[in-house]
Amino acid sequence: MSELTGDPMGDSPATPPLRIVLADDERMIRTALRVILGAEPDLEIVGEAATGAEAVSVTRQLRPDIVLMDVRMPDVDGIRATEQILATMAEPPRVVVVTTFENDSYVYEALHAGASGFLLKRAEPAELVHAVRMVARSDSLLFPAAVRNLAATHAGRRATDARAAELRARLSDREAEVLRLMALGLSNAEIAERLFLGAATIKTYVAGVLAKLGVRDRTQAVIAAYDCGFITPKAVS
Repeated sequence: MSELTGDPMGDSPATPPLRIVLADDERMIRTALRVILGAEPDLEIVGEAATGAEAVSVTRQLRPDIVLMDVRMPDVDGIRATEQILATMAEPPRVVVVTTFENDSYVYEALHAGASGFLLKRAEPAELVHAVRMVARSDSLLFPAAVRNLAATHAGRRATDARAAELRARLSDREAEVLRLMALGLSNAEIAERLFLGAATIKTYVAGVLAKLGVRDRTQAVIAAYDCGFITPKAVS
């Protein structure tokens, strides 16, 4: 999985650092993530959890910016933990599910539940760091081709012409065009260049799309579009 989009790897450190909670039932995975992410000056590991229930509790207590959530955990799985975090916190963090298998139905369900993206446990360290920063910025879709492949496998069961038409009716022509470009993984700056518009204008259109769809980030907007059939995986391949 190497099709990250947006800015290249030269991310500048943020102030203050992004606060991260690691949730995985394997101590070795948590240790590896702590070593990789904790070495970055703009990233800080503030807590860990070994079960989904612990992840919810620790996240509520520490209020991090990002939670890296194993999708399969004992007690409460990553899907339910994600739902609980997003439903019970006034300003919830962005959740990134971490998985072994790219085309796992659990991953799509986690995205459907509100996760802002996903990562493979075998991701390269630099890729992992950059992905965390991208999710925090929320300026482009994380791994758009992988999300498209997941949608091709798992979204069709929900799609109907009526639902697609309903979503389309909520959006202006320009907002619909911006949503389709978001599904390609383009950042606001890249969409602005494609449409010959200013970046601030695109930011306004993106905000309008999110508001009209009732979602908190562009990942959820794209999932909603795939889910109802407004965008088809084939159309963005």
